[in-house]
Formats: sequence, C-alpha cells, structure tokens
Amino acid sequence: MTQTTPSQRIDFSPIVDRPPLKLPDGVRLVVWPIVNLEVWEIERPMARQILPAPTGQTLTPDIPNWAWHEYGMRVGFWRLKAALDRMNITPTLSINAGVCDEYPQVAAAARDSGWEFMGHSFVQMPTHKLEDQEATIIKSLETCEKFTGKRPIGWLGPGLTETYETPELLTKHGVKYCGDFVFDDEPTVMRTDNGELITLPYTVELNDIPMMLVQHHESEYFARRVMDQFDRLYLEGAERAKFLSVAVHPYISGVPHRIKYFEEIFERMAGHEGVEFWTGEQIHDWFQTTRQGA
Repeated sequence: MTQTTPSQRIDFSPIVDRPPLKLPDGVRLVVWPIVNLEVWEIERPMARQILPAPTGQTLTPDIPNWAWHEYGMRVGFWRLKAALDRMNITPTLSINAGVCDEYPQVAAAARDSGWEFMGHSFVQMPTHKLEDQEATIIKSLETCEKFTGKRPIGWLGPGLTETYETPELLTKHGVKYCGDFVFDDEPTVMRTDNGELITLPYTVELNDIPMMLVQHHESEYFARRVMDQFDRLYLEGAERAKFLSVAVHPYISGVPHRIKYFEEIFERMAGHEGVEFWTGEQIHDWFQTTRQGA
C-alpha cells in the first residue's frame, strides 16, 4: 500500500487566503462536545497512569491505574451524562467499540440518548501496535453498527494515532470524517485513493488528558482555558464560521472535584446568543452542503 504523508494528502491553505465559511443564519459559533469511552485491558500496561510505576517498573496487572479508569465507567460517565442531559446537549461519543461488550449499560445509555458514535478502535492501544489495522477498523465499525443500528461515519485514533495507511483504510470502509488532524479551525479535505476524508477541528488543547494529566493543572484551570478559547472564537465568529471542540474522559472530568467545571463551561457557553452544540456528523454534513453550494 502506498505510504502517503499528510502533507501530500492535504493542500496547505492559510486561513486568511480562504473565502469565509458561513454557518446557518443566527449561528455564530458551533461547539463540538466529545466524550471518550475506552477499554483498558488488564493484561496490558495501562493506557495512562495516575500513579507512576513503582521504582520505575511497569507491572501487570496494574491494579491501581486500571481501577482509576474503571471508576469513570462505573461512576464518572453517569455524572457527565446527567449534566449533558440536564442542558439538553447531545455529544459525540468517541468509543472503543469493545465498550459495547465490556460495558453494555454505558454504551446503551449513550445510544438511547441519541449520542453520535464515533469509531475509536476496539480497545485503547496505539494504532501502530495493531497486528491487523484494517481488521480492527472493520471490527470496530461493525460492532458499533450492530449495537446502535447505524454505522459510524467518524473516526478518532486512540491517542490520535494513525499510520500512513490509516486514511485509505478508513475511507475504504465508509468513514467520512476523522478528528486526528488538529491543524485548523475549520473542516478540511484530505485526499485518499477511495475518495475524500474530511478532517474536523478536534482538540488537544481543550482535552482533559493533556490539561489535567500531562500539564497537571488545578481542576478550575479547565474552565479558564475553555472559556478563553470560547471568547476569542466567539469574537472571530462574527466574520467566519468557527468551531470549538471540548474532549473529556469520565475518569478525569467525571470525578467530584472536576464535574462542576465541566458543567460551568457548558452553562456559560449556552448563555451566549448564536451558540449551538453539534455532533461531528452535523459538522460534517453542514460542511459538505456548504461546499456544494459554494
């Protein structure tokens, strides 16, 4: 299979050289909320650690870090969902498809509330370490389709990991957008041998893993950074379409000392005129319609 680099798939395009994209009348800024659900297999080293490995030795089974993640599925998810339900916000669910098997009550709660399922591999491990990437993509999409009745059109690699071949494999199996390329404020078009793949403006800066676990900010900093981003994009939204994505994980943002900041940002954003909350599929469909009408 041809190894094509991202710069060969996507034309470099300074935002100042593009005609402004326009949102529907009355919409000034679109917020894209993403909840990430994962399966951490106890047989492997954990995807992340809240407690560092003792004496620098990574051990399996890693009970404390496995249990830390498990709290998110047993408790944290339900706090996040209650907040989103109360505010009538429908997020995109970035889901390891194995969640449908391992945590069916969680997956069913999201499905029954109309959340968009976005493919996120089968379990939480780097794409580069998969024995058969294509088979994993197929299994992930088919598992979600069987569970929800609808095949996902979006994809996010675990840890945003992709190989050079990933875009080809995604479009080959029906994926229409991905969030792994966090290089723009707007959707962009990526070329593959099977047609276009749309990149959506996902986030690493407004993601609770880098902010809380890598940079080790205090809990309230989450709200400060999100709202600083919101204020600037809302200002710029007077001139062209702008999108703000926020990505959270139940074992991080669903804990008691952080949940109020999650609630705060969405309450404050919803209080501004012209702000709407869209799923990734809605953003993709709007972009395609806008392009066709240009």
